[in-house]
Amino acid sequence: MENKNHEKFMRMAIELSEHNVQQGQGGPFGAVIVKDGMVIARSANRVVPQNDPTAHAEVSAIRLACQELQSFSLEGCVIYTSCEPCPMCLGAIYWARINEIYYANDKADAAAIGFDDKFIYEEMACSMADRKLPIVQLMRDEAQGAFKLWEKSESKTEY
Repeated sequence: MENKNHEKFMRMAIELSEHNVQQGQGGPFGAVIVKDGMVIARSANRVVPQNDPTAHAEVSAIRLACQELQSFSLEGCVIYTSCEPCPMCLGAIYWARINEIYYANDKADAAAIGFDDKFIYEEMACSMADRKLPIVQLMRDEAQGAFKLWEKSESKTEY
């Protein structure tokens, strides 16, 4: 894709982020998902209006793109985001199988205005026992039943 197209789509993501702040709708983040040079989905951060901590711009755009394409796979798509994706969004981008990420602001820029994900990166590097949030495994043997059913299922959809 030509550099001018990259800039066009990034401008859309940046405009979404600015508009979100101007309208008092939440954080200064926007994302645009493109396939074959066409915009498939776009979203600003929706955390506050939807009372949903997972409704970051990237995750919201992924949800819309999947609905639009009627697929849980966004292979062949590119995401343009006004800021480097946080750990959750990066995970969602990988799970959605998006091919490329373009971002404007970086995580240091986000941290400077109060959106600091450093603690999450640090927690992920710790063993489960050393994490600040207690994580306790319960009833593994019982839960294995669902995994065994999945393993044997002839109607499962791999993803």
